[in-house]
Amino acid sequence: MMELAAVAGEHAMGASLGSLIFVVDDDDGFRSYVAELLENAGYRTEEFASGSSALAAATAERAAAVVLDVQLPGLNGYEICRELRDRYGDSLPVIFVSGERTEAVDRTAGLLLGADDYMVKPVDPAELLARIRRLVEPHALEVGSSNGLDSLTKREHEVLDLLAQGHEQDDIARELVISPKTVATHIQRILGKLEVRSRAQAVSVALRSR
Repeated sequence: MMELAAVAGEHAMGASLGSLIFVVDDDDGFRSYVAELLENAGYRTEEFASGSSALAAATAERAAAVVLDVQLPGLNGYEICRELRDRYGDSLPVIFVSGERTEAVDRTAGLLLGADDYMVKPVDPAELLARIRRLVEPHALEVGSSNGLDSLTKREHEVLDLLAQGHEQDDIARELVISPKTVATHIQRILGKLEVRSRAQAVSVALRSR
């Protein structure tokens, strides 16, 4: 996995420095991991191990987005999402993250309850940052050209889709039954066609087009 600082550095240039992100998860290690990733990218964070503490903090200061675990002690993530929607409507981005509720029906339920996105643990750091930026800073993502997607070959689209799903180069090679060197060549061509400098930026372009 890429180092957190390196991944965050690719996103920090366009980030609105100081935007506050709530990270709500009862897993201390994962919560700290996400907070460090976001802070390295230029965001402020507040960490909460329970939904009730996050809701209390939301009364005092509104966040720019909430990264929210589904399984929490006391109030679960679904209940917290409903409460945030009652308070702020659709203007507060909520991203569910779960290591237990991972089936398609769980993701569907989360989105129907009002979440803007739903990710499954373990999350890819570049993808998480890209998804947060897409929700928090829609105008900051004007890097690269989504029109460049039209110039990608079928194989390049397959490679980009797998990158967006968080797969590493070797995983993509196995999935597509090609060599890692060929995957690297496809990635370089994708970066050139999309006029971006990094894989994370290419993923941002792909996610923005969906």
